[in-house]
Amino acid sequence: MFIITPCAAGCGKPAIHGSALCASHQVAQLDEERRIKDHIKMHKTISDLNAQGLYFKKMDFSGCHISESSFSGASFDNCIFDSTRMRLVFFDFSIFISCTFINVDFHFLSFGGAGIEKSKFENSELVDINFGGANITDTEFSNNNLYNCRFIESNILNTSIVNCNIKRVNFYKSRQKELVFKTSNTAEAIFDMEIS
Repeated sequence: MFIITPCAAGCGKPAIHGSALCASHQVAQLDEERRIKDHIKMHKTISDLNAQGLYFKKMDFSGCHISESSFSGASFDNCIFDSTRMRLVFFDFSIFISCTFINVDFHFLSFGGAGIEKSKFENSELVDINFGGANITDTEFSNNNLYNCRFIESNILNTSIVNCNIKRVNFYKSRQKELVFKTSNTAEAIFDMEIS
């Protein structure tokens, strides 16, 4: 698991990668964001990265392999994650607007409490992903393996899950409006908790 270094300002938040301070205590936050973006572009294979609370606009993550890292509370605007591979990465309470996730291979990620809007997940392995408490709007999931994902207590609006494997996907207490399942195996998903 990645190493967490507390912010030197004493706020209790973790310091971002390569700095002694968290994102909110950076004097030159834009410079720090640029430094992290350059680090991702240069290395492509990354682990133990903390980019919590940073802002990414039109960033191309294509082909990156990211593991054991945190982007919790970060914002992603029009970013491309196509053909990325991620393991044990945290996106809790992050915001995604108009992002694409095509041909990705994600295992053990957390999007807990995230906001996902006008985004596309397509032709991907999305296995053991936590979307618990997420707000998902105007988003498309198509031709994905969503095995054992959790959408517990999420808000899903005007979203489609088309031709996806949703075996053992848990939608317990999720609030759904205009959620379309088309040619997905809904009989193998969990919508209510079984009482024994």
